[in-house]
Amino acid sequence: MSEEAFNYIEITDEEGDVTICEVYDIIDFEGKTYATLRPVKNVGIEEPELILMECYEEGEDYYFKSIENEEEFDKVCEYIENLEYDDDEEEE
Repeated sequence: MSEEAFNYIEITDEEGDVTICEVYDIIDFEGKTYATLRPVKNVGIEEPELILMECYEEGEDYYFKSIENEEEFDKVCEYIENLEYDDDEEEE
């Protein structure tokens, strides 16, 4: 999936609140594609936490969905954390 395909998306939580997010990174892991999203507006928060969602393409449209499985979520988070650690290690 091309990162140029989209820059910002809107996600709606369970209460119906909409958050505009910047697509921060796209990660392929174990045959699936995941996206880390950074909320654009968070009043009073300098560095907002990233949101992790599964990302998939159907035709020309892209879809994002929550990761329901806690084990899958934890594995993807660990993978991403290790990627960031590897990048930091290479810079030293």
